[in-house]
Amino acid sequence: IEASLAAARLNCKTVMFTISLDWVGNMPCNPSIGGTAKGHLVREIDALGGEMGKAADKNTLQSRMLNLGKGPAVHSLRAQIDRRNYSGYMKHTVEKQKNLDVKQAEIVSVEKRGDGWHCITKLGADYCCSAVILATGTFLGGRVYVGEVNYASGPDGNFPATSLSESLKSLGLPLRRFKTGTPARVARDSIDYSVLEVQAGDETVTPFSYSTKIAPVNQVVCHIAYTNDETKRVITENLHRSPLYSGVIHGVGPRYCPSIEDKIVRFADKKRHQLFIEPCGENTEEMYLQGMSSSLPEEVQIQFYRTIKGLENVKIMRNAYAIEYDCIDPLALDASLEIKQCSGLFGAGQFNGSSGYEEAAAQGLIAGINAAMKIKGQPPLILSRASSYIGTLIDDLVTKGCSDPYRMMTSRSEYRLLLRQDNADERLMPTGHSIGLIDDEEYAEFTERRRKKEDEIARTKSTFIAPSKELNELLEKAGTAPMSTGMRLSDLIKRPQLGYDMLSPFDPDRPELERSIREKVETEIKYEGYITRQQAQVDEMLRLENKLIPDDIDYNDVYGLRLEAVEKLCKIRPKNIGQASRISGVSPADVSVLIIYLSK
Repeated sequence: IEASLAAARLNCKTVMFTISLDWVGNMPCNPSIGGTAKGHLVREIDALGGEMGKAADKNTLQSRMLNLGKGPAVHSLRAQIDRRNYSGYMKHTVEKQKNLDVKQAEIVSVEKRGDGWHCITKLGADYCCSAVILATGTFLGGRVYVGEVNYASGPDGNFPATSLSESLKSLGLPLRRFKTGTPARVARDSIDYSVLEVQAGDETVTPFSYSTKIAPVNQVVCHIAYTNDETKRVITENLHRSPLYSGVIHGVGPRYCPSIEDKIVRFADKKRHQLFIEPCGENTEEMYLQGMSSSLPEEVQIQFYRTIKGLENVKIMRNAYAIEYDCIDPLALDASLEIKQCSGLFGAGQFNGSSGYEEAAAQGLIAGINAAMKIKGQPPLILSRASSYIGTLIDDLVTKGCSDPYRMMTSRSEYRLLLRQDNADERLMPTGHSIGLIDDEEYAEFTERRRKKEDEIARTKSTFIAPSKELNELLEKAGTAPMSTGMRLSDLIKRPQLGYDMLSPFDPDRPELERSIREKVETEIKYEGYITRQQAQVDEMLRLENKLIPDDIDYNDVYGLRLEAVEKLCKIRPKNIGQASRISGVSPADVSVLIIYLSK
């Protein structure tokens, strides 16, 4: 969706093929958007002119800001979404988009001929294209596993794409097998909510999109339950019936989203595991059991779900299953997401070895932009690690590769204090505007928000607060030292026990600012020293990024490089010294040798 919309909005004549028009924007796994680091990605997609944040805001059931007990770098927005309404919104969005044709068809072959790329449908139609983006999700060679049963299938009972894999292999693409899974969907009225923990949404909801004027309203609550010793016993006694442990599944599963049988084995000493019971929509009785994905047989699923307090009489509407699929080794991709050996052929999403809707949307947006840029003869958009989580995600994939489905986490970024979700607009909206995906009106609103923030930070640094009995009472109550002389307002805000809003009664000249701007002001004042230090690290990294490596360099001629470094550099062919330094197997000594060679 993001790839199609970006290309079409950049005035390229675009066609989007989908096996079923009824499932455009479908959420075959959890009907939620955002979460730790993923919320950052959605904010960045929105700042660049993407659609996911807008769609999420329009179809939110419940919204929560995660990690508020920690620093602002890891605050992450997560929303439970009405999956059918979200799908309908996205389907209508692509249908209405100028320059975009939406076509229900299975592509069975992608071929390169003299006049361009040819996409052949199952019905034999031949579409000639200047660029092609492969965003195949878990459909490519898809095979579903439930206990001893397995069959060719896409997610949610859709048809798989079985022929396309062979076509891509014939192009010489390095395909491999990955696996993911999903838990059961159960009937709402078969759950006893009186014995479950309630998980409510935030009192004040923060939207994903900067263009959302009226914040979404929380409409539902979610619930929390726990596994127990009996759950563990049932699963352990039936492990031999799991295709994960019987050797039937060969694909590599996600490290950070394991099945319940994986959790029981890997964390054998843990007494219980948490699961979240979340609604799939307003107009459905299906409830999603987050944290309980499985590929055990149907009768075993019924048995172990019913060991959980509150689920003793649960009725399964859709069984949990594992799905295996083909994807590319992302080391075959350039930083633009173009496949190195196939000019004009791009990859996005799970095809590139990642997992998650947000990671897929981020790559789709960049692939769509860069396919359009290539056709227009313009340089590609390549975001640096210092600019965004999107840049980090793509750099990780194309430089380091992945041995299991890649999931974005805040810990993957060395610059996360700079890459907060609250400042995604300042980091990326100028880029979105210069490309042409952010219009002038939205950009003007952004520049006004930025001006207000900068003016207020400057005001707090020039405003002095005199000591008073009332202020010192507040300071002592907050657990910080009272004042004996006047202080700058910014220095008071820097105190860990105090906040910007807390000091408003003693700041009569304070302007009226919206909450998001007030939060930015407080964060940037409190963390000023750390931000300055991290910016110095970024400047050093950019110095290395600016040392470009010629495309035609022969690493065998670089005297002093170790054999492993030569092998990895020849395979990945980094664009600059910064990227070369992040390749596994290239040591700091190798980087020094390379810098000396280039300087000569």
